[in-house]
Order: sequence, then structure tokens, then C-alpha cells
Amino acid sequence: MPASILIVDDEKHTREGLKEYLEDDYDVYLAASADEAFNLMDSTAFEVVLTDLRMAGKSGMKVIDKALSLPNPPVVMMMTAYGSVESAVEAMKKGAYDFLTKPLNLERLDLLIKRALKGRKTEAEVEKLHERLDQKFSFDNIVGRSPAIETVINQVKLVAPSRATVLVEGETGTGKELIAQAIHQNSERSRGPFVAVHCAALATNLLESELFGHEKGAFTGAVEKRVGRFEGADGGTLFLDEIGEIDASVQVKLLRFLETRSIERLGSMKPIQLDIRLVVATNRDLEDMVRKGTFREDLFYRLNVVRIHMPPLRDRRDDIPLLLDHYVKQFSEENAVPPVTFETDVTQILRAYNWPGNIRELRNFAENMVVMRRGARVSRFDLDQRFVASVPALPAAPAGGSSAAGPALPASPLSVEENEKRLIHNALVEAKGNRTKAATLLGMSRRTLHRKLAEWPELDSRAG
Repeated sequence: MPASILIVDDEKHTREGLKEYLEDDYDVYLAASADEAFNLMDSTAFEVVLTDLRMAGKSGMKVIDKALSLPNPPVVMMMTAYGSVESAVEAMKKGAYDFLTKPLNLERLDLLIKRALKGRKTEAEVEKLHERLDQKFSFDNIVGRSPAIETVINQVKLVAPSRATVLVEGETGTGKELIAQAIHQNSERSRGPFVAVHCAALATNLLESELFGHEKGAFTGAVEKRVGRFEGADGGTLFLDEIGEIDASVQVKLLRFLETRSIERLGSMKPIQLDIRLVVATNRDLEDMVRKGTFREDLFYRLNVVRIHMPPLRDRRDDIPLLLDHYVKQFSEENAVPPVTFETDVTQILRAYNWPGNIRELRNFAENMVVMRRGARVSRFDLDQRFVASVPALPAAPAGGSSAAGPALPASPLSVEENEKRLIHNALVEAKGNRTKAATLLGMSRRTLHRKLAEWPELDSRAG
């Protein structure tokens, strides 16, 4: 659909001439006065308004005021035959995009319109992206109702509007970066950049340059100037993950930034003032590092203004079903497949599992189930042995009952191999020796079951 343009000019030949030039590419409306333009703007949404400055009755300045006061203001351009610098400056201060002098250069006009519309489209896309980020990192999207995660959410709500430095602690995979993003998106800096740096992923000799930048010739291989992540985060939030991995020289520079709010690029002595909110995260015990002398005490106290502890998943087991449901829905939509459902005992097994990889491990598990099972009902026989081996006992399926319940699991923790043997044995008993039915109960192919029985022939004889 072509962009709509309103041309406002009390000279008929100018209006008609511009319409003839532009109407092949745009939806063009004409107004002979400011009042006529007001009526059109009240009834039609325009993307560009091009108005003459001096007209009989109300001036073009009134048209600019009206256009820019609309809920979704158009791009406004001004035309004048007088080339008045003062008028042009006043119009630009009001918010006009640009001005042109008469007689108009039509090629320049077309170029300005195209450039303005492109910029308007980019701004709209950026705003939509910000809206999606606001939604994604809203407090409602931090999944969980356990007291542990409620404490975190309340802390984030309190600290987000402030300018305070935040230290986020927790095991790997607990969602520390998600919390950093939530702090940023719910702060006054949400329209500024969010720059994340994983300190452990960069070699020590590269981290300093990556963070603070360098001047050309600062060291061997520095063939051009480089702007670092600190400067890239100006006006926004800088998130430094795994802060416990930085060496002494970077610790000193980070401390200096926190004291002066300025940095110096490598190879330069000129300070660069920056406006940055700093959020750092670690899976290490910084206080213990301070006691051992591997982390500066003064830096620790500078970072430890607001401290947020991310609980491991094993300390918020009531949230596991909610997180599973959240990620199953997410990955089902992403892959355009039906969501899986979990049998009750599966949910119990997953709640009992300790999740050493925390939310990251659970997320990967949910994606695997969605992609590999595609709408199926997940039984405990679909689970990897690491899940079932962590459960000391589960009720056996009732004799003659539904096969969906599956055979019993061992009553005490055993090796993965012993657990697998018992599962196969119980399935064969349940299926009265029918290998096809036993394979179905186990959620494996008949070929896989044959291979297992060839490896452990005693299982088949026991089943008989």
C-alpha cells in the first residue's frame, strides 16, 4: 500500500504540479489552506505532510503544530519561497524533518520523502522490538511462584528504577542474564543498549581491549582504533557475566570506572565519560575469593551494592511443572508441532530430579521432548536414565491395568545398567513375553529391544 502524503499550499499550480509528480508512487491528498488541512488530518492518517510556510489565513507553522500534535504524527516538511533561515530553524525546533525552498528541486524532494519514510519504518520496527523485549522481560514472564523466585522478582522491582550497581549470584544455568535483562527493560534505560559480555569466554589478553577499546598502534596487531563494550553500552546497561574470572589488571580498570564513571582506551590517556548501569554476575563465591586474595576487596564492595541470589532449580521444585509447561508451549510454537503432555508420574520424577544444569538443562529437555515426541504423551519410559535413576521408588503398574502406567521402577537407586535391566525385565513380565508389546511399553523400537536382549540374554529367560 503506497504511503499517504498531504500537500498544503494556497497556490493551485504548485499543489497540482506536486500531485502530478508524486501520485505514481504515493497516495496524494491536497489542501488549499491550513483549515482544510486540519479537517483532512482529523479524518485521515498521513505519513508525510508537506506544507507551504506563508499562506493566506493561518500559516504553515500552524499546520506543523497540528500535524506534530497527532497521536501518530507524520513526517513534516516545510516549503518556503523566501528561504528564511529563521523560519526554517523555528520549524526544525518544532520537529519538522526538513525544509525546501521554492522553486522546488523535485528530485531532492523525492529523495527526502523516501529517506524520511525509510527512517519512519525503521523507528517503527525498533519500537516494536522494544515492545517485544518489554513483554519478554516483564515480571509476568519470569516463570515461577515459589517463595525463592518471588523474593528475586521483588528485589528486581525495587532495584530496576534505580541507578545502583547490581551483583547477581547463582549457579550456572539459573537465569542470571534473564534477571539482568529484566532489570534493564524495567528501568529508564530500556530504550538504550543492553550489552552482555561473558568474561570467561574471552582470553585474558583480549578481555581488556574488548571491554575498554584501544587506539591504533596500542599493541602489536592493533591496526585500527576499536570502540570497546563500555562505550557501546553508553546510555544503557552493561552486563558482565562471570565477573570472578577477570584478572587483576581488568579489576583495577573496572574499579576506576566505578569511582570516576570514565574509562581510557588502551594506548590513550584521555578519559571518556560514560553513563552506564552496571550489572555483574558470578557463579563463584566472591567473598571467598577476596579472602584468598584473588579478587580485590575494594572492587567487591563497589559491586556489592545490591545483591540478588538466583536459587538453583532444586530449591524451587514447585516451579518445575510451570517451567516445563512454559518451555513446551514455546518450543511447540517455534517448531509448529503439537505440544507433548506428561503423565503424572513423569512430573513427579522430574520434580524429584536435582537438575544440576538448572533451568538451562530443563529448557534443553523440554525442547528435546517437543521435537522428538511431537504431540505424544510422555511416560517415564521416554525419560533418560539419569532422571529415573534419581528416584528411589515408584509404584508398579497394577496387574492387568493400563499399559500407559508402565512397569515398576526399582525400589532403590542402582547403576544405570541395572536400572535399565530391571525396566526391560518388568516390561517383558507385563507383556507376558511379547517383545513387540514390551518395546511399546518401554518407548523403544523392537530392534533396540532385540539388541538389548542379545546383550543381556538372561532377561528373556527370566521373563519367561
